[in-house]
Amino acid sequence: MPLLNVEHMTHFFAGLRAVHDYSIRIEPGEIHGLIGPNGAGKSTIFNLITGVFKPTEGKVFFLGKDLIKLPPYEIAALGLGRTFQNLRLWRHMSVLEHIKMAQFSQITYGLIGAFFGTGKRNRQEKENTEKALKIMDLVGIGKLADQLVPNLPYGLQRRVEIARALAVNPKLLLLDEPTAGMNTEELINLINIIRHIHERTGVAILLIEHRMKFVTDLCERIQTLDFGEIIAEGNAEEIQNNPKVIEAYLGKGVKT
Repeated sequence: MPLLNVEHMTHFFAGLRAVHDYSIRIEPGEIHGLIGPNGAGKSTIFNLITGVFKPTEGKVFFLGKDLIKLPPYEIAALGLGRTFQNLRLWRHMSVLEHIKMAQFSQITYGLIGAFFGTGKRNRQEKENTEKALKIMDLVGIGKLADQLVPNLPYGLQRRVEIARALAVNPKLLLLDEPTAGMNTEELINLINIIRHIHERTGVAILLIEHRMKFVTDLCERIQTLDFGEIIAEGNAEEIQNNPKVIEAYLGKGVKT
C-alpha cells in the first residue's frame, strides 16, 4: 500500500481549471519534488491533498484511507503535516509554544484535566514539552525555545514552521516552498537540515520549490507542473534536460 495515492485529481475555481488529471504515488520514506512556474497549481495541489479544498474530480488516499470527505484537522491527525508558502506563525507566541500548540490533536486529558490540573494533564504536558524540545533540536532551533517568533531571522522562522509540522508525528511531510526568501547560505543549511530530518525520522517528503538546486539535491523523483498539468516526471537529470521543462519552467533559450 502506498503512503499517498492521488488518482486523476482535477479542480476548478468558478469555471477556471486550476489542476487537471493530477496523479502521484508516494511510498514510505521517499522524497518527491513538485516544480513549475508561478501559478502552475502547485500550492493548490497541496491544499487539495490536505483538505483545504475538495477536488472537483479524482481520489486522494492516505494509508488507504479516503481523504476527500475529511476536514483538515482529521487529515493532519492521520499523520500528514505541512508548511505554507507564506509563513503562518503567531507573533505573540514563543517558539516552544508554537510547537506545543501543534500537538493539540494528541492531547487526551480533556476539559477536566485542563481546568483542574490532573495528574494525567501534568504528565502529558511534560511529555509534550520534552517532545517539542527534541523536535526543535532536530531542526537546529533548540536554544530558541523562549524567543518570540517575530524576533527571529526569516530563515529561522522557516525552521519553526517545519518543526511545527513535525509535531503532528507526520508519516508524510508537505513542504510548500520552504526556501522562499532565503539567501544561498540559508538554502544550503536547510538542505542539510531536511536531509537530517529524513535520516533521523524516515518521514516521506513531498516538496514544492522553484530553486532547482534544492530540488535536485534532495528529491528522488520530480514532477513538473504547467497550467495545472504534469508535463514531465523523472529523476533530477531527466527533468533538467527535458525540453518541455526548460521552456515552461526555466524559460526559452535557457541551458541547464
